[in-house]
Amino acid sequence: MMQFPIPSILLIAAILDYSIGDPINWPHPVQFMGNAISWYCQLVFKNLVNPLALKLAGIGLTIGLILGSGIAGWLTVSATAWVHPGLGMIADTILVASCFAGRSLRNAAEAVLQPLLAGEIAEARQVLSRYVGRDTTNLSAEEILRAVLETVAENATDGVMAPLFYAILGTAIAIPFNFPLCVLPLAYKAASTLDSMVGYREPPYTDLGWCSARLEDYLTWLPCRLTVITLALISGKPRQVWRICQRDGIKDPSPNSGWSEGAYAAILGVQLGGTNWYRGIPKTKPLLGDSRHKIALSDIRRSLQLTRTCFLIWLLGASIILFYFVNHKVILI
Repeated sequence: MMQFPIPSILLIAAILDYSIGDPINWPHPVQFMGNAISWYCQLVFKNLVNPLALKLAGIGLTIGLILGSGIAGWLTVSATAWVHPGLGMIADTILVASCFAGRSLRNAAEAVLQPLLAGEIAEARQVLSRYVGRDTTNLSAEEILRAVLETVAENATDGVMAPLFYAILGTAIAIPFNFPLCVLPLAYKAASTLDSMVGYREPPYTDLGWCSARLEDYLTWLPCRLTVITLALISGKPRQVWRICQRDGIKDPSPNSGWSEGAYAAILGVQLGGTNWYRGIPKTKPLLGDSRHKIALSDIRRSLQLTRTCFLIWLLGASIILFYFVNHKVILI
């Protein structure tokens, strides 16, 4: 059989995300996932009202979408590889790259910061509303900066590092079992998409999204802690960062976002959290970090750099290990 350079798929996918990201108007796996979730929710809410039935429907949605996304990736790579092995590699690489959101996160932050820097606060609010669920109409410049930094800090884990974690795990599985690398990161992306769309404690998703929210919490727990540890080491003050995360991370209802945001707050010396408004209703989130100075544009730029550095450390470290096993012919695919 052909020797398939599986670790190189991971590297090329990371390069594609960094340099190109998600091209506008190109089909994206998350779009298909989102359409499937929306269709399923409409069907369920039209026919079910009983809380237990909604929970069972939520379990079915969670299992179906996660397994379906992984299988769809597998079939896509297998079908293209049947035409030509090189096409299979290309398909696998593109699908893995679609799971990383580093470039998208960076573009979203810059899209908000540009009008803010130009003094066009109304436009900055409008652009921000595309990326956050909170009300943005009356946000001050300082509150906009906090919203951007919180978005970057939270999505650094579930949008960037956790998909990389499952891509690395997928690579380790792909080498001995002839397994497309994209399967695990696509499955995680499905779980993350479910959580962002239905994983709410408020109606109408309280029962339907219960399973999705719980599962995403479990799947993200380890990548989140590894990310916090890596960031703490990068910062040069690991004890301080870990102490603040232990102190403040547990205050957040989410077992992961509080730790992720807390790590960035600790490193940057700012404070995240506070009162946000959602559809006119105030919601107070726990305060994370110590406010040594107000959030500045430089803090957001540094947070993006921290995420890139963390991503690069994981990527290079995993690639060296994986290439070692391939070159020593532990398994050839």
